[in-house]
Amino acid sequence: MRSIDRIEQTVSIGLNSQRRPILVAIVLSNVLVALDATIIATSVLTITRQLGGFAQFPWLFSIYLLAQAVTVPIYGSLADSLGRKPVMLFGIAVFALGSLLCGVATDMAALIVFRAVQGIGAGAVSAMSMTIAGDTYTLRERARVQGYLAGVWAFASVMGPLLGGVFSQYVSWRWIFLINLPLAGIAAWMMQQHFAERVPRQKQRIDYLGAVLLGAGTGSVILALLEGGQAWPWISSTSIALLGAGAITLAAFGRCEQRATNPILPPWIFTRRVVVASSLVSLLVGAMLLGLTTYVATFVQGVLGKGALIAGFTAATVTLGWPVAASQAGKVYLRIGFRMTALIGSSLAVLGAASLILVNSAATLPQLAAGCFVVGLGLGLIATPTLIAAQTSTEWSERGVVTSTNVFARSIGSAVGVAVFGAIVNARTGYSASPAPAALASAVHWVFIGVAIVAVIMMIASAMMPGKAQHPS
Repeated sequence: MRSIDRIEQTVSIGLNSQRRPILVAIVLSNVLVALDATIIATSVLTITRQLGGFAQFPWLFSIYLLAQAVTVPIYGSLADSLGRKPVMLFGIAVFALGSLLCGVATDMAALIVFRAVQGIGAGAVSAMSMTIAGDTYTLRERARVQGYLAGVWAFASVMGPLLGGVFSQYVSWRWIFLINLPLAGIAAWMMQQHFAERVPRQKQRIDYLGAVLLGAGTGSVILALLEGGQAWPWISSTSIALLGAGAITLAAFGRCEQRATNPILPPWIFTRRVVVASSLVSLLVGAMLLGLTTYVATFVQGVLGKGALIAGFTAATVTLGWPVAASQAGKVYLRIGFRMTALIGSSLAVLGAASLILVNSAATLPQLAAGCFVVGLGLGLIATPTLIAAQTSTEWSERGVVTSTNVFARSIGSAVGVAVFGAIVNARTGYSASPAPAALASAVHWVFIGVAIVAVIMMIASAMMPGKAQHPS
């Protein structure tokens, strides 16, 4: 039984509606996560020049995303028993603490650790913001609201690379983290003051063992991908041991979830086609988004010789196309269904990614930006409908864990994607602290090929989506 008040009498759902304070709080919370997912992309070279460790910079993304991914399922489970509000407020507080620590970091090792703290907070913020939106609005309203929120999220993602470029070039890269503090304060205040829910309090056994096994298994695989060929050879006992340990630990995690009283990833999740398909799409979206925003900016600076601000504008075209498509996604899937909408979006992503394969050291900025924009259009048209399809198929008591599974998949996709693309770039550049433009151009070219392959797989996953809503929520 639902335990949060849904105001269905009003047809207005925007910033002028009765639910405006809740929507503002959700928007600000999304801005926090969206900014931090992309703002660092245009600051990579600036940060590594000051702190060192160019070969380690993929860890700045992967550790954040890994910490977010591992904690998201726990937050989803807690939210279905304790309520969304306390989980959200906790996440905002931890995220703000991590941002402050990142802003004062003095070396690369400390910055990587503090990014993990940020990720722990981001896991709650990202999952709860989408879950609260799913609770507060009906399916037809959600068609507009989730598209609106996706547009706002994507707008923040556009501003991320731009702000990163501005801070790095004209102020200090430390402000890419410190800017989160006032935003976190406002979001927490709005959530505390205006979001009310009535949830029956009950004791909930947390699946700590599952969380540890999931984190250890995933972390082992990512460590092997990021450090293989650098700290040790790819074909070595260390690499084989890490990958093998990761596989065994993840298998043990699956076994643990079958026996756990309150598993962080319930086995029934994998028996519902719509949830599996939605999560797979989300995983691939995460890999594509982080791969492009990270290495497009690096390509523009390291190969084309442009400044951080120009790199930010170019990388932002990925997320500039996102809100354009997301704003229309609701109308599209209500008319033609989830599957066809997802297939159109994935087709656009394939087209844009294929055009990026043609990019080389002689490419122009408009050519690079156009390909990224088309990819963004595709991602905007596929991300929201697949999430709503999964949310619509569940009751309130399951929506938290289903939404968190979707967010978990995107975080894992982003973390593993950055790790794989980082391994490719490091291998092609010889793990140089300052790679030559020609070597970097060749390395990023292989990243673009990888992104195109991911887009094709995403098209196949889109075909698994249901045609229409499976549950009238």
